[in-house]
Amino acid sequence: MLELIKKTNIDFIGKKYITLVVTGTLSIIGIIAIIQIATGKANMGIDFAGGTEVQLKFEQPVGLQPIRSALEAGGIQGFELQDIPAENRVLIKTKQSEGDLAKIADSITSVLDQNMSGHKYVVDATTAIGPKIGTKLRDDAVKAIIIAAIGILVYVAVRFKFEFGVGATIATFHDVLAVLGLLYLMGKEINLIVVSALLTIAGYSLSDTVVIFDRIRENLKIQLKEPLSSVINTSINEVLSRTLITAVTTFMSAAALFFLGGEVIHDFALIILLGIIIGTYSSIFVASPILLLWKKSRPVFAAKK
Repeated sequence: MLELIKKTNIDFIGKKYITLVVTGTLSIIGIIAIIQIATGKANMGIDFAGGTEVQLKFEQPVGLQPIRSALEAGGIQGFELQDIPAENRVLIKTKQSEGDLAKIADSITSVLDQNMSGHKYVVDATTAIGPKIGTKLRDDAVKAIIIAAIGILVYVAVRFKFEFGVGATIATFHDVLAVLGLLYLMGKEINLIVVSALLTIAGYSLSDTVVIFDRIRENLKIQLKEPLSSVINTSINEVLSRTLITAVTTFMSAAALFFLGGEVIHDFALIILLGIIIGTYSSIFVASPILLLWKKSRPVFAAKK
């Protein structure tokens, strides 16, 4: 199979207008998701929307599922659980207002006393995350993504040329927008875990794009008489086996986390799975065509022997 992939001669650039429709659609959905997040209409997590945290310390180890079942049976809605198994601690986050802190904490402990009477615990701390703090965290998350994108542009521009940096940066933004748009369509909660996963897939996509760009740069020095579109197609086909093998192996690892890692890491693994697919697509069908379009409008390539 590997030999078959190595011998491919697929006209990737020839399909740029078809993929442009797909790319544009995913980007538009992502922009809509950002607007909904900015206006607070998306499914925002406690980190961004505000809420209450209650930290419990149990005498004996306890799983998250019994606690989740107990809270749901007691009518507690809109909560998140975070396990600290080394200390037998569990963090419960609820989407409630700051003014109801004491009432919410009492409700949680009352429900657990009724449905988990066999597990003794103490309340370590209760904390309220106000709307202002949530807004600040959301703004900081946006700044982190923007700074990461600028760093990508500078890195690729220094390693290659500015034109390559533009293609890599736009492809990375596309990946973030596309995954964010799909999460919005699926109704997934937007929280700090999502931001961490988005930054992770940005790094993955950049790594894949750099491999293709590196081969394009080398072939530009060799195939002096070939048009840029032909050089790009040749380069993508030459590294296609590496791209697919990397994508498949990382996808399998993320799939194991998705199915076996438990509910805490479920959404993170889902984003990584989506990011691998979209990141591989963008490295081939977004970054490289943008490089070609830039060359047509600004002929700055000077291939050297």
